[in-house]
Amino acid sequence: MPHVPIQKAPETMTAKERVQRTFAFEKTDRVTIGYESNAAVHRRLCKALGLPGNDMLALYRLLGVDYAGCSAPYVGAPVYPELPERVRNPENGAVMRYVANEYGAYYDYCDFPLKGVDSEVIANYPFPSPDDYDYDAACARADDLTKQGFALHVGNPGLADIINTAGMLMGVEDALINLAMADEATLQMTDRRLAVQLEVTQRILERCKGKIDFLWMGEDLGAQHTPLISMEMYRSVLMPRHQKFIDLAKAYGIPVLVHTCGSSSWVYETFLRMGVTGVDTLQPEADNMAPEYLAKHFGGRLSLRGCISTAGPLAYGTSQQVTQVCRETLETLMPCRGYHFAPTHAIQDNTPVENIIAMYQAAHTYGRY
Repeated sequence: MPHVPIQKAPETMTAKERVQRTFAFEKTDRVTIGYESNAAVHRRLCKALGLPGNDMLALYRLLGVDYAGCSAPYVGAPVYPELPERVRNPENGAVMRYVANEYGAYYDYCDFPLKGVDSEVIANYPFPSPDDYDYDAACARADDLTKQGFALHVGNPGLADIINTAGMLMGVEDALINLAMADEATLQMTDRRLAVQLEVTQRILERCKGKIDFLWMGEDLGAQHTPLISMEMYRSVLMPRHQKFIDLAKAYGIPVLVHTCGSSSWVYETFLRMGVTGVDTLQPEADNMAPEYLAKHFGGRLSLRGCISTAGPLAYGTSQQVTQVCRETLETLMPCRGYHFAPTHAIQDNTPVENIIAMYQAAHTYGRY
């Protein structure tokens, strides 16, 4: 067995119980724990822990991560032509290139297929059929995760998003302009894409009924200091489309977590009225997103996930500084109940492994109720 530098907190609950009670703002044995990272730093972390880099669930067990995703893989014929030296998303055709840096590499969006094209091309842009997904694989995944003791979520920060994917397809500038002007072709394209996502999600929930613990969806709504769009635009363009996914989750009796990067708390009261249960990623350096602000205004009303910045001490500080900021965040948000300990986004490749270990050790040391 590998040497494990994480001394885990004593547990008196299953992960499923812990996650469900956290969303219900009830006392748990410890905070729920989540993990996301970029590929290169993930491999380095696994190596330091003596784990194979492709065994995500083994890492989850060592860190005490409580939940994992359940999805139906796309197995249909390719909808979009391949491009040389590029990677295409099989479900929406977004194009990415591989960009190396001194710490590792990432895939960056490029060659936007809907940038500068006419309305007819946008309106008729193709998407896969909901029939071209492997729902048997989703059921098998749900059964396996349940047997291994994990809570389950369906979806991810890319589910139900409107601005992000439109930006991936036509560039951010065109996406924001077209959505702000309620461009008919762009909205038609968006509605067809979301209809596929909604149907795929519904089929997973139905096939895995009783096994899924929450739905995870997303939309980046803030820059560092200001909203990315107006409240009027959110209510007229995004809100009715997001509401369909929230209503779907409620129909199956599960909570909804919405990924919101940047300064996004301006929309949280609206989220509450829509039936949203929790918000993620909670970047503390953004305006009105500090733990103290969130605890004061939304504690006990919204479940809060994140607030451990990937752009602060975790990346640039010492392990002692990481421990301190994690402890302070836990001390601020745990009294509200409903707090999920997690990074504000994927942990970046420039993050020292010892800082990641310090982060998760802090969750077990100071995250006990």
